[in-house]
Amino acid sequence: MATAVKMDEETKSKLEELQAEIKLETGEKVTQQEILTRIVESAYESRAEFVDSFRGGEAALTDEEVERFNEGMISSGVETDEADIDETLYG
Repeated sequence: MATAVKMDEETKSKLEELQAEIKLETGEKVTQQEILTRIVESAYESRAEFVDSFRGGEAALTDEEVERFNEGMISSGVETDEADIDETLYG
């Protein structure tokens, strides 16, 4: 059962360009539905990357960046517990 998907004119135009390029490059005529299905399958297979593409701001730190950050940390030798933190913050 097909369902209609609304898209703006720019997106529709890009979809039509993809359709034309596939026909030109492969000689195969494909429907826009086939293209959308393939796009969804591709995004589904690499869903972590796809989901991350919607995150705003900076991407998560790489392992190398985390390591560089941790290199600057030192231990003062003093253990701090929750009560110490509360006392410092709230008196």
